[in-house]
Amino acid sequence: MGLAAVCRFLVPMPQAEPPITPAEIRQRAYDLWERNHQPDGFEVEFWLLAERELRAERRAKQPQQTTPNNFTS
Repeated sequence: MGLAAVCRFLVPMPQAEPPITPAEIRQRAYDLWERNHQPDGFEVEFWLLAERELRAERRAKQPQQTTPNNFTS
């Protein structure tokens, strides 16, 4: 058994992030747009910022992965 196979048993694999729906992104982008005085022509920027914020929030809610003390990379 190779090192990668052994490590798979020692270090928990990160769980996939829950999917973010377009409706969630749309709502967050709209909120950001309103908070920024409703500027014209920034739809894509607000959409991308909303998606980035939602992903960061989801990652922050996930349990932190720990590495065993005797494991060195």
